[in-house]
Amino acid sequence: MHEMLPHLIQTDFPSITRTKLDTLQANLGYRCNQTCLHCHVAASPKRTEEMDWETMQLMLDFIEKYGITTLDLTGGAPEMNQHFKRLVIEARKLGVKVIDRCNLTILCEPGYEDFAEFLAEHDVEVVASLPCYLEDNVDAQRGDGVFLASIAGLKQLNALGYGQKGSSKVLNLVYNPQGPVLPPEQVALETSYKSELDARYGVQFSNLFTLANMPIQRFGSMLISKKTFLPYMDLLRASFNKATLDSLMCRSLVSVDWQGFVHDCDFNQQLKMPLGSSREPVHLEALLEEGLQESVIRIGDHCYGCTAGQGSSCGGALS
Repeated sequence: MHEMLPHLIQTDFPSITRTKLDTLQANLGYRCNQTCLHCHVAASPKRTEEMDWETMQLMLDFIEKYGITTLDLTGGAPEMNQHFKRLVIEARKLGVKVIDRCNLTILCEPGYEDFAEFLAEHDVEVVASLPCYLEDNVDAQRGDGVFLASIAGLKQLNALGYGQKGSSKVLNLVYNPQGPVLPPEQVALETSYKSELDARYGVQFSNLFTLANMPIQRFGSMLISKKTFLPYMDLLRASFNKATLDSLMCRSLVSVDWQGFVHDCDFNQQLKMPLGSSREPVHLEALLEEGLQESVIRIGDHCYGCTAGQGSSCGGALS
């Protein structure tokens, strides 16, 4: 896989600062039961990195110290971390909203059959990745059988009240394009998703989030191999939307990796870019002892991926 940081470190992206801090996004490890072409983490079943409980306790201390209101759990498949349930329980005791970024198929894997019920019991918001409502397209991106397993996972969640009208249990879906193009307009695509999934499979969900593919890790490396990296970067830069800057997710969150090091976002984490202007990695322990001293956000050319067109964030389009 190609090293992506040298291609992205030089940038003319506008300087941005953190205006508030209300979300801690935690990558619990890079192990996943899928190996997706677009994955910006390069997750797979072969990865062994996993956050330990000591680091999770530091996160809980960080949540209390900084008044964090949302804990956003990602991976890999975050559910595959052996301490996932314990972390959710302890975070909910603190009154924090917990988001699980779920690939859906994990809910059907041996040993995880009770996870949907666990999520429902603890009022965990589910953000589930489903790159298309057509079987062939999903399986081409994620592997044979992934689509039908994803539908089975969605039906489990629906049966527990997720995504149903009048229910407080939130089930949002995430769409990524299959290639080096921008996602379509979010509202229109959500209408199509809801109509098609309901008509074909009787599946409901709350909202659809559209995200651009980030030119890093596995997807970025593929672009370089196919000699489409520069054209994709040109597309992102040409589609820059200044109106998205105020809503960028990095302006209200920090991202912590499986070892406890803190970054400005999950994409910077994968590029191993330290927090803010620091030259060295910054650990949770340091922030608990010394505090978060600055609001500057470290940027790179990949940041254009979040500001292209309607914009992208972990909560979908920005404008």
